[in-house]
Amino acid sequence: LDGSTYLLPLSITAAEKPEELPLHTEEPQHEKPQTEVPTSEATSAQVVLEGLRVSSVTPNSVQLQWSVPKGSFNSFMLQYRDAHGQPQALPIDGTSRSVMVSGLSPSHRYRFHLYGLWGGKRIDRVSTDTVTGEAETREELVPSAEPKQEKLKTESPAFEALPAQAVLGELKISSVTPKSVQLQWSISEGSFDSFMLQYRDAQGQPQALPIDGESRLMTVPGLSPSHQYHFHLYGLRDRKKIDHVSTEVMTEEPQHEKPQTESPTTGIAPPQAILEDLRVSSIKPGSVQLQWSIPKGSFDSFILQYRDAQGQPQALSINGEFRSVTVP
Repeated sequence: LDGSTYLLPLSITAAEKPEELPLHTEEPQHEKPQTEVPTSEATSAQVVLEGLRVSSVTPNSVQLQWSVPKGSFNSFMLQYRDAHGQPQALPIDGTSRSVMVSGLSPSHRYRFHLYGLWGGKRIDRVSTDTVTGEAETREELVPSAEPKQEKLKTESPAFEALPAQAVLGELKISSVTPKSVQLQWSISEGSFDSFMLQYRDAQGQPQALPIDGESRLMTVPGLSPSHQYHFHLYGLRDRKKIDHVSTEVMTEEPQHEKPQTESPTTGIAPPQAILEDLRVSSIKPGSVQLQWSIPKGSFDSFILQYRDAQGQPQALSINGEFRSVTVP
């Protein structure tokens, strides 16, 4: 009797240890869900999760992809440990087959575990690991003033015939505030799978922001006032840099005259300018695109405020002529 009382807690502890996320390669894949979800044997046999792989890597982010060859899941949960060893968990919609994990550290090995959930319980799991890219030096981040065609040949010799088919247009600044910059660009010819915006923050640390290939507008938040920034936008095809354009701008000084906008002389403005219909036009694992309308009048600018996943307040300044923004 004492022996059975001693063995039972040990088996439960070994099965319910979410922090370590071990990879039991010697266990059959369909035996583990039975210990976690004993009432869903039929469900686990009808839902299969496969092929977790790394589709792109930068010094600060990793993009993962997977497939569901059989059945479907209500949602997914991606778990990993950050560079400080702290566990992280990202909930993912059940219809997604890819996710961009940002905020990573350069040259660090990460192990990712993707769980398929059904009815709030883990049914299946796949894992993979990768090493983030090295932090780029200033020479890599700020290209020299050499001819564009020569640079492309040295970076991707396999794409010598592609530059004529995919060409970036001008990268320009559409709005500037003390803490953000809004960038716009065009494509003169062809198309790109995605974009990558690179710059250095006020502390000199390299930053990289992945952007969807359909976007032509990007707001860069979290900048420092009165600081000069150099932005480099890369067009990617098959995860290789094909073309790039650059620009630079200085953020504005902190504004101290804001109370004047609340003077009595502006009392007639609200009835002449109406803002309506803020809605979500598209959703991705790492971004949301918003749209709105102005049925009457006009505004000088907009401020979009929200709290990030850590509860920190964020604010994006938007030019008054725009009616949409992508929040990265």
